[in-house]
Amino acid sequence: MERDIFLSLSPLDHRYYASNQSLFNQLAEFFSENAYVRYELKVEAALARVLAKRGICSQAIADEIEKACEEIQPDEVYLEEEITKHNIRALVNCIQRRVSDAAKPYVHFTTTSVDIMDSATAMRFKEATEQVVVPKCLELLSLLIEIARREKGTIQVGRTHGQHAVPITFGFAMAEYVSRFGSRIELIKQTGNNLRGKIAGAVGAYNASNLFFDDPMEFEAEVLWELGLQPAVYSNQIVEPEYLTDYIHAIISAFGVIANLADDIRHLQRTEIGEVGEVFEATQVGSSTMPHKRNPWNFEHVKSMWKEFMPRMITLYADQISEHQRDLTNSASGRFVPEIVVGFVAAVDRIHRVMKKLVVDYDRMKKNFESTKEMVIAEPIYILLASLGHPDAHEAVRLLTLESQQTGKSLRELLVSKAELFSYWNQLTPKQREILENPEKYCGWAAEKTEKLCDMWEKRLLL
Repeated sequence: MERDIFLSLSPLDHRYYASNQSLFNQLAEFFSENAYVRYELKVEAALARVLAKRGICSQAIADEIEKACEEIQPDEVYLEEEITKHNIRALVNCIQRRVSDAAKPYVHFTTTSVDIMDSATAMRFKEATEQVVVPKCLELLSLLIEIARREKGTIQVGRTHGQHAVPITFGFAMAEYVSRFGSRIELIKQTGNNLRGKIAGAVGAYNASNLFFDDPMEFEAEVLWELGLQPAVYSNQIVEPEYLTDYIHAIISAFGVIANLADDIRHLQRTEIGEVGEVFEATQVGSSTMPHKRNPWNFEHVKSMWKEFMPRMITLYADQISEHQRDLTNSASGRFVPEIVVGFVAAVDRIHRVMKKLVVDYDRMKKNFESTKEMVIAEPIYILLASLGHPDAHEAVRLLTLESQQTGKSLRELLVSKAELFSYWNQLTPKQREILENPEKYCGWAAEKTEKLCDMWEKRLLL
């Protein structure tokens, strides 16, 4: 009998994954409690295999232990933990209960609990990164590149401090997120691949394994190799926490990038801006009382999820401190770390889905630009006057802008009407005059830079 999803306590389960069962199932393979126990059993099985290779036990015993590890279910371990009050001792008891007396001594041989737990944690986070997290991020990056290229020539007013600045293109605005998110994906890959395990015993000094092996560090490396991991450079009872801290920092940093993207797109949907729009389904409702409303709720949701998970980074920093060889002050907090990755992937998936259907209102984008286009040429006028030797070009143009606002005349009209400035106008090249006469052409290298950024990140991450 399946548990009612609405009896779940975490909104990740009953709200944010209820309508996306396939993504929930993908992540559950790595981050559910079933998965955690299964990964711990994989570590125990790898240990037995290497013990057999080293001649400590027979291959038949190793096979027996591995078979037992494949059969054990998490509920069995949890029932045993009710008796032992210790999760890994419960796991070991469950394995030993399924093997012969000859095999029992070699279950968990020379290891301590955190050898199993930290190695399992590294393995599941690493595999989740390779199989779900990075592929989902690359899907979004590919879409952002597609949008940036498509809109690289679409004129848009640049904005600084919420005010109209000089023009850019919408594709150039999107190229910001191509670059920022691309660099975060690289960091996620790097830190995910660098997650480490340990098979070093109770205080990390190989006290127990050294009784049997002349090269206990090599023994550790062999066990972890079976799991696709490298050993921590140093460990006491626990793996150095910085490996996981760095990885979660990469996740949170990437989360910040998509939250910023969501915030920007949300603002571009404001009534008074209206340059883009989130597709609204025929049956969708924006307000319980105002039928006309079309809220940018998906983009708001992404920012809201970031607000929930970003502060949890502080807990990772707090968990860097463990007194002497180890304390248990991270035993509860560490169990919530997977939720950060799960929340991030949910947000990536959501913003990918809504950005895929993003509607660009080209007329509104052009209209917004044209509302201040006669003022944005203040910068090129100032720069050109300065280049021609005007002693105080910035002040001269500032005064022109004030006069333009008072009289309604354009900056070009005022420029050519001033005797002290007209001589500079005569020195301008045809290309420079064309830009002043057509402010929409004052986009610099926006389109070219967009294309270069898209090419670079496509080559680095997608080809």
